[in-house]
Amino acid sequence: MNMEEFEAEVDAVLASLPPWVNAQIDNLIVVVEPRPSRKQDPTGKELLGLYEGVSLAERGIDYFAFTPDQITVFYRPHMELGLSDEDLRTEIRTTVLHELAHHLGIDDDRLLELGWG
Repeated sequence: MNMEEFEAEVDAVLASLPPWVNAQIDNLIVVVEPRPSRKQDPTGKELLGLYEGVSLAERGIDYFAFTPDQITVFYRPHMELGLSDEDLRTEIRTTVLHELAHHLGIDDDRLLELGWG
């Protein structure tokens, strides 16, 4: 899978979100990058994805004029897993949903209930 196909897969995951999720997303961008920077992954663990921002659960009445939260999905670490195309698509979906859950303030137990974890 090349980078363009990978980006299209991330877009497909976002397009498949249920309406209740889309209604909650606020001030968020999603990007694909080749690899995490040292700042994003100081331990070098080759993150698959990263959420940076203030989750909806943590926002108060003083939340305004903030730059958008960002989900970054990392291409190379996914490719280096050596998965089949089908398993790679599943892993991309899992990564996007996991990072999106951070934005929404959803914990790991709820992720499992939703079938996202």
